[in-house]
Amino acid sequence: MPQDPFEQSLRDMLKTPEPQVHDKVSLDKVLRKANRQLGAGAVFALFGRALESVLIALSHGSEHLKPVSNLPDKHSAKKAD
Repeated sequence: MPQDPFEQSLRDMLKTPEPQVHDKVSLDKVLRKANRQLGAGAVFALFGRALESVLIALSHGSEHLKPVSNLPDKHSAKKAD
């Protein structure tokens, strides 16, 4: 399974040797970056699903553009006689 480049960059950030005092700063930086990445993915998924819903609505709604009557047409009844 191929490695995700974002995941690899997070691993590299965590592996870099830093003094123990800056561990909290490093962790905050990694978590902030991960949250941004997840947030962007969620927004794109939301827009994708919204677009899919609009396209489905348009395709199903296009059948109802012209009004349809359930009443029998008098002219077609005369033609059948």
